[in-house]
Amino acid sequence: MAKIAFILLCHKNPEGIIQQARQLTAVGDCIAIHFDARAPRDAFRRIREALADNPNVAFARRRVKCGWGEWSLVQATINALEAAVDAFPRATHFYMLSGDCMAIKSAAYAHKVLDERDVDYIESFDFFESDWIKTGIKEERLIYRHVFNERNQKWLFYRSIAAQKALGLKREIPADLQMMIGSQWFCLRRRTIEAVLDFARSRRDVMRFFRTSWIPDETFFQTLVRHLVPEPEIVSRSLTFLMFTDYGMPVTFYNDHYDLLIGQNSLFARKISPEAADLRHRLGQLYASERSDFDTSNEGRRLFQFLAGRGRIGRRYAPRFWERETSLGRDKELLIVACKKWHVAKRLLGSIKHHTNIPAIEYLFNEEDTWLPDLGGIQATLGKRTRHRRALMRMLFEYFDTERLIICLDTASIDLMQDFYSDRSTTRLLEIDCSLSDEYLFGHARRVGLAGPGTSREAVARLLPTIRYDVGYESERIRDQNFPNHSRIAESASPEANAHGIADFLSVSPDVALGIAQTQHLFVD
Repeated sequence: MAKIAFILLCHKNPEGIIQQARQLTAVGDCIAIHFDARAPRDAFRRIREALADNPNVAFARRRVKCGWGEWSLVQATINALEAAVDAFPRATHFYMLSGDCMAIKSAAYAHKVLDERDVDYIESFDFFESDWIKTGIKEERLIYRHVFNERNQKWLFYRSIAAQKALGLKREIPADLQMMIGSQWFCLRRRTIEAVLDFARSRRDVMRFFRTSWIPDETFFQTLVRHLVPEPEIVSRSLTFLMFTDYGMPVTFYNDHYDLLIGQNSLFARKISPEAADLRHRLGQLYASERSDFDTSNEGRRLFQFLAGRGRIGRRYAPRFWERETSLGRDKELLIVACKKWHVAKRLLGSIKHHTNIPAIEYLFNEEDTWLPDLGGIQATLGKRTRHRRALMRMLFEYFDTERLIICLDTASIDLMQDFYSDRSTTRLLEIDCSLSDEYLFGHARRVGLAGPGTSREAVARLLPTIRYDVGYESERIRDQNFPNHSRIAESASPEANAHGIADFLSVSPDVALGIAQTQHLFVD
């Protein structure tokens, strides 16, 4: 059975570290602690004294002053690993943690996961080919030497890079290594750790290289594990659940995140707020339990993006400078059907095509596989369609050889509605107001990834008020725009009443509009 040696890097909250160590070792696992040398000595003394009688606790023999992005973080990890390898000869796995991490599964479940597959868990992607680095310098992390810290010595940091570039001091990457990058939160087998430590002792050239690279905690272990371990024995993901905000900062979890956390396909989570006493207590009890019935839906990241995005109203797709003067044409008429229930809008379009000769395209800006003619590649992806929306619409008008064209948009696509209404062409809007049952919203949460197959109905039920409000708010925003030529039909209205809105929208006779409004099963889910 797996026996875990936790590698704990921490720098604050000594009482929390003591509690964390006791919880993790209470079930038979062990822990090696590196407490930042920058922290007060008294705090470290309190930790050592409180855990002195625990045989499953070891400490790094040498404490390092750690700085973000520096080699010191890797050195601290190596020091703690060496202590753990020596102190715990029966440990089979070495799991990297911070003082802000906590288990989100039971120990029994964690051991079962590690027993099921003889692999290493470490996120590692090709440094140059992947898009893991979203912002900031990339190649410069490796090919130049870094002795200044970008966070507190920004001017010196970038001046140093500029000077090395001007003097041609670019250095070579070790020829036998494929540089990899990923999260620092790994879980590695004993033989892998021993191989990495042996490699570090024998390859001083590699160690010198990484010592002056930038943010080596995202490249050192990731590269060496790929170099030393066969690919089939590596799972390129972390077993620790963490999320980042739009500003690149880790998301902090609080008391009301318990259900979300235990539903993720991970064993630990980072970062748990020090003030979240109830969450910490519940997670501590969970780890010590024998529970194994976890339904992992793994919707956390998508759910966070959804909830964090509420209220951030803006023009996501602002016009590009080369599109500002483009137009669909003064003689063109674009008809937009806006509806949250896509199947309702599609049924309406089918009926319109049956009763009129107006060409119609379904959710071309919302649905990847919507049918579109071959327009030379501009229609290939949602991203291309949205970036070049006016050019795409002009080409569709030309393809159908028409001056009137109908498209469907989700009610959330108000930025596109605004852009089309700002054009010199004529734009008309038909908004479809549908009733939204809890059952529909539950299905909607699944379709958009806010809930997974294993998410309980109780968990989704807590989201329903937010989702319902969000859908209603989209309609309110459309009305607040005071768009001209804005018609509405509603599920709660009679076909005769809806016929008026359809007639205004399509500029058709009352009889044709009534025939469309009487479409069978129009609003049925």
